[in-house]
Amino acid sequence: MVLGLLLARAGVEVTVLEKHKDFFRDFRGDTVHPPTLMLLDELGLGDRFAELPSKRLEKMRMVFGGVSIVAADFSRVPGPHKYIEMVPQWDFLNLLAEAAAVEPTFTLRMGAEVTGLCEGGGVRYRDSEGVERDLAATLVVGCDGRDSLVRAKAGLVPDEYDVPMDVWWVRVPKFEETGEVAEVFGCFANGLAGMTMDRGDYYQTSYLIRKGQDEALRAEGIEKFRERIGGLFGWGERELAEIRDWDDVKLLKVRMSKLPHWYSERVLCIGDAAHAMSPAGGMGVNVAIQDAVAAARILAAPLLSGTLTARHLNRVQRRRNFAVTLIQLQQLGEHKMLIEPALDGRLNERTIPLPLRISDRFPMLTAVAAFFGGIGPLREKTPAFARRGTMEG
Repeated sequence: MVLGLLLARAGVEVTVLEKHKDFFRDFRGDTVHPPTLMLLDELGLGDRFAELPSKRLEKMRMVFGGVSIVAADFSRVPGPHKYIEMVPQWDFLNLLAEAAAVEPTFTLRMGAEVTGLCEGGGVRYRDSEGVERDLAATLVVGCDGRDSLVRAKAGLVPDEYDVPMDVWWVRVPKFEETGEVAEVFGCFANGLAGMTMDRGDYYQTSYLIRKGQDEALRAEGIEKFRERIGGLFGWGERELAEIRDWDDVKLLKVRMSKLPHWYSERVLCIGDAAHAMSPAGGMGVNVAIQDAVAAARILAAPLLSGTLTARHLNRVQRRRNFAVTLIQLQQLGEHKMLIEPALDGRLNERTIPLPLRISDRFPMLTAVAAFFGGIGPLREKTPAFARRGTMEG
């Protein structure tokens, strides 16, 4: 959606295909980091974004048994947005769609599921009525996630990383109001690990399990899970009553991967289609948006002039590959430092990792963690052709 909006503002004729008929579904990636907030300001969408229902996260806290440590303090990062915004992704997508709809070269087709690539360039898709159609295009950009069909049809195969965990997602109701500002908590104790984010009236909670253990753990029964997650986060029967059965617990099979080549003839992959990120740090959405900004800045002119070549697609990969590699290395480091020992039962208040103990002693260091986790190694510059003053109405 971001790439489509930016290219349309450059005057490029662009069509976004979305297989669902609306955006209203249960997304996990609802964190909007400072670079994306700055992008929205520069696009003239900051005021409208600020009207969306949201919760601001200013600190990331880790709890090891009875010891609490602030791992990242976003109030210390440079720039106007010293927080992470938690916004329902369907609201964010609708905002982008409304902004793009005023551009004469932008088209959004909902209920349009891509089924293949066309030989001469473009895609084959099934429309909302079930009719098979072809859409010719100079360039197809695969933004269709870690199980990308566009990537597979283009013959692009990602390199996979070993990861130690899968994740159970669960909503836990929240009965005490904490205002507009909230914290994100990571809890580690007795071989259990989880992360929870305050979403206003509920906690969006990820409970970590060893890779491939979903079936075996579910066989132990929902009561055992309630007991474990309640003990980890200190929740009682009132909160846990909403976890009625296993239908309330969704499995995310965690994958980390990266394409050696993000492109082939007439096809480019970005976001999770090019590099599936770990949920550690909640960086996936924002890295994908930075991919989109770089792609728009590099590709707009050759698309308009009809001079697009593989060299331009290679420039997008070269521009983004360094930042993506650094973030994935950081995530793999978090797996090694926190998640593996937590799931093995080796992480507690006596074995807190040294970097966290140092940052707890010297609070200014929490700004470093916030910078890398909130802003990242490379913020893409918004192209001049896409910038606008504050949009009204």
